[in-house]
Amino acid sequence: MQAAILPLALPEPPQGGAEAAHDAALDEREAWEGFSRPVAGDDGTWESYLGLEGIDCAGCSLLIEQALLPLPGVRSVEVNGATATARVVWHPAQGRPSQWLAALRCAGYRGWPTSGQLEAATRRRAQRQLLWRWLVAGFCMMQVMMYAAPAYLAAPGEMTADVVALLRWASWLLTLPVLLFSCRPFFASAWRDLTHARIGMDVPVSAGILLAFGASTAATFDPAGPLGGEVWYDSVVMFVFFLLSGRLLEQRLRERTAGSLESLIRRLPSTIEREAADGSFARVAASALRVGDRIRVLPGEAIPADGTVLEGASRVDEALLTGESSPLPRGAGDAVIAGSHNLSAPLLVRVERLGGDTRFAGIVALMERASVDKPRLARLADRMAGPFLLGVLLAAVLAACWWWPVDRAHAVGVAIAVLIVTCPCALSLATPAAMLAAAGALARRGVLVRRLEALEEGASIDAVVFDKTGTLTSDRIALAGVQVRPGLEDVPVVQWAAALARHSLHPLSRAIAASPAAGDLQALDVQELPGQGLRGNLQLGANLLALRLGSAGFCGAPAHVASAQVHLADAQGWLAAFTLDEQVRPDAVDAVSQLRRDGLSLQVLSGDRTAAVQRLADRTGIAAGLGGQSPEDKLAWVRGQQRQGRRVLVVGDGLNDGPVLASATLSVAMGHGAPLAQSQADVIVAGGQLTAVPLLLQMARRTRAVVRQNLAWSAAYNALCVPLAIAGWMPPWLAGLGMAASSLVVVANSARLARVPQPPAPSL
Repeated sequence: MQAAILPLALPEPPQGGAEAAHDAALDEREAWEGFSRPVAGDDGTWESYLGLEGIDCAGCSLLIEQALLPLPGVRSVEVNGATATARVVWHPAQGRPSQWLAALRCAGYRGWPTSGQLEAATRRRAQRQLLWRWLVAGFCMMQVMMYAAPAYLAAPGEMTADVVALLRWASWLLTLPVLLFSCRPFFASAWRDLTHARIGMDVPVSAGILLAFGASTAATFDPAGPLGGEVWYDSVVMFVFFLLSGRLLEQRLRERTAGSLESLIRRLPSTIEREAADGSFARVAASALRVGDRIRVLPGEAIPADGTVLEGASRVDEALLTGESSPLPRGAGDAVIAGSHNLSAPLLVRVERLGGDTRFAGIVALMERASVDKPRLARLADRMAGPFLLGVLLAAVLAACWWWPVDRAHAVGVAIAVLIVTCPCALSLATPAAMLAAAGALARRGVLVRRLEALEEGASIDAVVFDKTGTLTSDRIALAGVQVRPGLEDVPVVQWAAALARHSLHPLSRAIAASPAAGDLQALDVQELPGQGLRGNLQLGANLLALRLGSAGFCGAPAHVASAQVHLADAQGWLAAFTLDEQVRPDAVDAVSQLRRDGLSLQVLSGDRTAAVQRLADRTGIAAGLGGQSPEDKLAWVRGQQRQGRRVLVVGDGLNDGPVLASATLSVAMGHGAPLAQSQADVIVAGGQLTAVPLLLQMARRTRAVVRQNLAWSAAYNALCVPLAIAGWMPPWLAGLGMAASSLVVVANSARLARVPQPPAPSL
């Protein structure tokens, strides 16, 4: 939202007290490095993440940004009100973290580093406080409604004046705890906004509550006065209860979404058993580990660093890191990654990467970056909220002035109803709540969204471009085709070739030996001839078959099969030709078929030979493949499609596809092997599953539908209820119920996105 912000004086580091000492401790490099990391490509600049306390609506984010931006060394600030998180880009030589926390306190907020026990304790305290406020409001609401029921049900003259006065005084006493305790967040936020010359969402809410309580108090103390005809204690407590219910549900959704990040961060253990020089094991802090240390990871423990298993065999859960739902077997020689869980047996692991060098750190960085991202529609809603709230206050004043000559008590009720019913909480939650729920759901499947706007863009994608090597294929070579001499069958010939191939370490020989049809025949007297191939004998019953496996010349291959990489021959001449190609990813065909069912245009662009690219396209079900494409050619092709009105998704491995990933409407980088923080990709698939691409697009379309539903609901609610409130046909209690219900509907509708759809069964 836009609002006039009074300039804030730059705070000095705090000088005294426990709070000041804690803030000053964060200025030590060892302390701020725990919640910061260097900004890629910008020497000397770091990014730090802060959790925020005191954010009651998305509109608070601009005030926090304007409070932090003038500080020394701060280059940029991004605040996401929906996740209560801030990203500060700064230079350590020019500024200090203690200044940020002091500036936040001056603006009426509190901040803390998004790491360690402090963050968890602060979040738990905020959750308990909100729960207690909600419980007090709920208990008092039930009692006040019980005292208010006779006023609604009794016939005129049925209750005496002293009974009416007694019920009003009882309601007044029970409303006080709600006003003094449960309403404190609304009043504090409204006061903070007003002291900074700003109108936030809690200003009309607080004004409505205070106006209703003040007018009711006047009627209670002076029943014969101009406002003595009606009291609204039941409306006050009901409104506060339902408003707190909406915020409690919003907090639960926020915690559920942010839980993907927090549960990931908490996966690293605080201690681990490290092997000493004498071979014994002692438990040490995980932060004390160094590269080369040997650690023992017990069943049920998380692995604290990337490393290699030296001893033991177990199964490891990597679901939150790679999206791989089934536990994976890990034994001696296998790599393990930080943050994964050892499930069944102890493992002795050699530490190879720690801290920011691990895959785990890359995933956390991506999720933290996404948590502060604010989609375009949310920024638009923030800008609209300022003028809207000003209009709300003006509408309440005008409505009261219109009704004042007719009935003063009714005029006050109309003003209260207008202030309450028009609170734009639902509008501000409509977009960020849905997108954060979707991003959290995708993260639990190993799909990390770096920019929330990627979910907006993914809903309109109509063309998908795949890189070949490392994206549709793995790094292994596999047997792709067999041609045999007339009269022979494929399977026996492959078994004969595999019997020879087992005696060579050449990649092509190993691919033939690893074929599913390789069998277990053993060749005799095998010799390897450099530059030609293998020669040996194979005992088949009573016959001894002399075989040659190797190049076309070595095996006397005819011209029509000479292009195949490997050939097999016997004493009579050529027997078979074997075509080997990169191995297609196991889920490539399923992913492509899902995209085709969605009506998307599919294309393969690769720098490999055109024939190899087209062969791969045919195997995966993609109609077209272009080979010999340089990075510049890929970029030109994508831009040409975009000029024709196409919205193009590019899927690559992130190693040499930087230009085309940057220019695509939406870009997805497969996260295997390479560092996860690919600078040009919008989405990272941590485990490299291609089925994540149709899942991403499906979730993007679902998110767009939910956002549109939320916005339509918010608009319809205001279009219906605002005229009713101004006309005096909506009492304050109903206005409070409607406003709270609108926010609850938006949050509950967005929460549906937290359930990830199950992938279809793989094709057979």
